[in-house]
Amino acid sequence: MSETLTQPAAAPAAPRAKRLNAPQLVLLWWLLGIEAAGGLVVFFMRLATGHLPGEALHVLVGAPLTLVYAAYQWQHWSRVQPWRSRLDYAMGLIAALSMGATLATGYWLAWPWWQVRMVEHGAGAVAYPTPVSAAHNIMSMLVLTFVGAHLAAVLLRDAAAKKR
Repeated sequence: MSETLTQPAAAPAAPRAKRLNAPQLVLLWWLLGIEAAGGLVVFFMRLATGHLPGEALHVLVGAPLTLVYAAYQWQHWSRVQPWRSRLDYAMGLIAALSMGATLATGYWLAWPWWQVRMVEHGAGAVAYPTPVSAAHNIMSMLVLTFVGAHLAAVLLRDAAAKKR
């Protein structure tokens, strides 16, 4: 006699409006916003004046952003897996890979900053590796583009489903 084992039913997903207002996601948006605005200020001011205002804040906010993003992404993927061949998944994957590359290059760039500012207590220019800095700038622009595209694709998919 064979017995059929049943899996417990998965908990229903919280409505999207509730998930979009969850404290962890709101904190992630704030940290990402601070990093994005600060990164743009650092980028443009470096080009315009050769100075890097807000550099310390940009570096220091990267650490909590990494932790909050990793926790959020773990929960998010646990909820939306398995992979589906859809636009929202493709945009999300590109955003996640870009975010990973941005964080990795950010830590690579933070190391010389930490050495000059915190260890040596220097006030001079930090010698950032140019290829890493360029990769960080490009990847951060991809993050902003594809996070927005991912969210738009999800919301458009939901709107289309409501019309059916």
